Amino acid sequence: MATKAPEAAYSAEPFLPERGGLSSLRKAAAECRGCPLHRAATQTVFGAGAAHARVMLVGEQPGDQEDRQGKPFVGPAGKLLDRALAEARLDPADAYVTNAVKHFKFTRAEPRKRRIHKAPSLREMTACGPWPAAELAVVEPELIVVLGATAGKALLGSSFRVTQVRGTVLEEEIHGRRERLVPTVHPSAVLRADDREAAYRGLVSDLEVAARALS
Repeated sequence: MATKAPEAAYSAEPFLPERGGLSSLRKAAAECRGCPLHRAATQTVFGAGAAHARVMLVGEQPGDQEDRQGKPFVGPAGKLLDRALAEARLDPADAYVTNAVKHFKFTRAEPRKRRIHKAPSLREMTACGPWPAAELAVVEPELIVVLGATAGKALLGSSFRVTQVRGTVLEEEIHGRRERLVPTVHPSAVLRADDREAAYRGLVSDLEVAARALS
C-alpha cells in the first residue's frame, strides 16, 4: 500500500523580500500564499503606522471591515481602541498597529449571510509569524501592546493566558529579540462584554500601564 506524501508545511517565509523596509514588506505580503487563509479573504491586511513607532500594538487578525478596506483596526473594535489610546495618553501618531495573522478567517451559515470571525489555528499563526517578526525588526518599538489571547499565543506560545498577565510589563524574547510587552484584552472583547463600561475601563487602565512604561 502506497504511503501518503506528507502535507507541505505552511509558512510565509518564502514570500518575504530579501531587503527593504515596511513598504517592501507590505508589497510582498500582498502576494503571500503561505497558508490557505488567503483563498477566502479579500486581501492581505498588513500593519500601518509610524515606521519607527515607540509602541507596536498587535492584535489577532483582520475583521470584516479590515478585510474589505485593507487596513488594520478600522472597524468598531478599532474605533474603540483609538478612543482608549487617546484616554490613556498614548499618541496614535507614535504607534504601529498590526495583527498576528494577515488574512481574515471567517465562517458563515449561508453564502449571503454575514461573515463571522473565526479564530486562527496555531498552525496558521505559526505560518504567518514571519510577517510580524519582520515588522518588529524594522520598526524596533520600545514596547509591544499585546491585544488579546490569540495575539499573545502567537507571540509567546500556547501557554499564554491574558487574564493572568494583563496590565503588567513583561520582558520576553520574541522572534529572537528581547522585548518589553504589556498584554491586555482585545478591544472586540470589550464590545462583547456584558458590562461594557467596566471592560472599557479595564482596557484603558492597561494602556495607561503601557504609557507609563514609555515615559
